[in-house]
Amino acid sequence: MPAPVHMPPLSALRAFEATVRHGSVSKAARELHLTDGAVSRAVRDMEEALGFALFQRSNRSIIATPTARVLAEEVALALERLRGALGRARQAAGPDRPLVLSCEPTFLMRWLIPRLGGLQEAIGTQRELRLVSAGGSVPFAREGIDLAIRRADFDMGADVVAEPFLQERVGPVCRPALAKALARSGPLGGVLLHTQSRPDAWRHWSELTGVPLRAGREVRFEHFYLSLQAAVAGAGVAIGPLALVADDLASGTLCAPRGFVADGSHYVLMSPRPVLDEASFALVLDWLRAQTLPLGLAHAQAQAPAAG
Repeated sequence: MPAPVHMPPLSALRAFEATVRHGSVSKAARELHLTDGAVSRAVRDMEEALGFALFQRSNRSIIATPTARVLAEEVALALERLRGALGRARQAAGPDRPLVLSCEPTFLMRWLIPRLGGLQEAIGTQRELRLVSAGGSVPFAREGIDLAIRRADFDMGADVVAEPFLQERVGPVCRPALAKALARSGPLGGVLLHTQSRPDAWRHWSELTGVPLRAGREVRFEHFYLSLQAAVAGAGVAIGPLALVADDLASGTLCAPRGFVADGSHYVLMSPRPVLDEASFALVLDWLRAQTLPLGLAHAQAQAPAAG
């Protein structure tokens, strides 16, 4: 009788299947809303669990072995069956089940959680609210998700409704003690804080504003919220979305002498059906708009740089 095979974690299976399908760790990471390092570690965890290599690696490429390609097809089928079963179970639960809201991690941590009491009141204190931290495309039925908050910087597909509630405005933010690095004219200096999840944030801001970046020391983080937390800690200057640093600006923890500029993106509330078709969805959308639009406009005016 063959020895039982140790089952790799579900996260490793998903990372493996996506890497084989895309032929790229970076593309798999973008799909799963993970860092390249997290996907690479998950794939290696799977190889360790199985006891053999699944990829041929070189400095700039990763190629699935024939065995890995066959296995990836089976894993994809198994994952699809699992998602389908979860979706059917969700539908069978009926209208009394919790409202499941998926939200991008940084938005969840820095904006939604501090306002969670207000959201619960908006949907009704008798309705259980469940929050899921995730980004990118949303498998609503397959994973039991009702609504999702996303920054609309990816192809959302034609089978979802996306209702905008917040225009993204970004700008350099730091502790007041470091504000000289953000002088209102000339190149922007100081220690620049970068993040792998938004690798082009500084370059994009520089192109939008025409402000050059002074060469200097840089610090890089895997996740966006870590770069913002580093700015709060006084470690340097980060690109801060207005909505995600509004509380820190209001408290004086951070300052933004260069103001904020619209970067062309926006946050949306996503649903697999028209949001206004169900009262609870409409309540969430109305609450988001009521909370974010006035706050965003007020801070955009208060923090805007002086003319001239």
